[in-house]
Amino acid sequence: MHVTLRTAVTQPPAAVMAGFTRELFVALAPPFPRLRLLRFDGCRTGDRVEIELDTLVKRLPWTSLIVDDGVQPDGTHFFVDEGQILPPPLRFWRHRHLIQPGPKGGSVIVDALEYRTASRLLDVVIYPAMWAQFAWRRPIYRRWFR
Repeated sequence: MHVTLRTAVTQPPAAVMAGFTRELFVALAPPFPRLRLLRFDGCRTGDRVEIELDTLVKRLPWTSLIVDDGVQPDGTHFFVDEGQILPPPLRFWRHRHLIQPGPKGGSVIVDALEYRTASRLLDVVIYPAMWAQFAWRRPIYRRWFR
C-alpha cells in the first residue's frame, strides 16, 4: 500500500535535509502510540533508527535502516529508510523522504510510504491510520522549517 503526503516549507532543500535531526524525529512523533527513541544515528546510508512503540498494552520494537541517501540532479535531497524489525501487523516498510526544491527558494517535503501486512484487506483497513500518522507531521514541518 502507498501513502504520499507533501508539505511546502520556506527553507531550501539543503537546510531542510540538515534539519532532519534526532530532535525533529522526536518532535514528529504522533500522540499515539507513544514513541521512545532508543537510537538515532542520522539519515545517511547505513544509519539506524531504533524506537519502541508503547501501545499501553504492549511495547513493540521497530528498527529501520537508512538504505540510500543523496542529492538528485534537480536538487532534490533524499533518504530512504526500510524496516528491519517491524511491529505487527506490518511485514514490510519503506519510507522515502524527498526534499524537493519548491517555489521562492523553499522546499516541498514528500513523505512517500510503502507498507504491507499479511493481508491486502488489512493494508486497506489501516490506511487511514497510516495517513493520519504522517498528516500529523505537516504543521510540525511548517513550524520547524520556517
